Amino acid sequence: METKNIMIVGVGGQGTLLASKILGHVLLSQNFDVKVSEVHGMSQRGGSVVTYVRYGEKVYSPVIDKGEADAIVAFEKLEAARWISYLKKGGQIIVNTQEVEPMPVITGAAEYPQELVSKMEAAGANVDAKDFLAIAEEAGSAKAVNIALMGRLSKYFPEIPEAAWEEAIDVIVAEKFRALNHKAFEFGRNA
Repeated sequence: METKNIMIVGVGGQGTLLASKILGHVLLSQNFDVKVSEVHGMSQRGGSVVTYVRYGEKVYSPVIDKGEADAIVAFEKLEAARWISYLKKGGQIIVNTQEVEPMPVITGAAEYPQELVSKMEAAGANVDAKDFLAIAEEAGSAKAVNIALMGRLSKYFPEIPEAAWEEAIDVIVAEKFRALNHKAFEFGRNA
């Protein structure tokens, strides 16, 4: 099996760490060699963050180079656009349509870019853009947006059984939040 590459990108503390832990657990449960990078970026300052997840028969490094990502899971549209150069031709972007304004927009020095989804599609990306924040809220909490995104990601990797994702939630998520996260996963998967 060739190595597969997934990037999880977001802003600040949006839950990229939990998403990468769940993804790593899912892949390990399927007997893949898995490398997960630490979260890189400025998470404590509300800046851009990225986690690389690589899996296959044998993986030597967690780092994904430009043009190598099979999928990018983005918690926010501008972050998806920021990292699109890492997506391989024909790759998949799963993006929350939420807009988190960066500091230049907040201060009035710049405007939030318009038509980002259309621009990513025009650049050749397959884009699955949905309001995953609303999906998470429908499941019971906006904080479960990361799990709703993982649910959607699971649709693009059918070789990994849904039960593996559900088991990862049971192992990694605190018991009092499991039911909510299972619901968010299901809602995201079927959105």
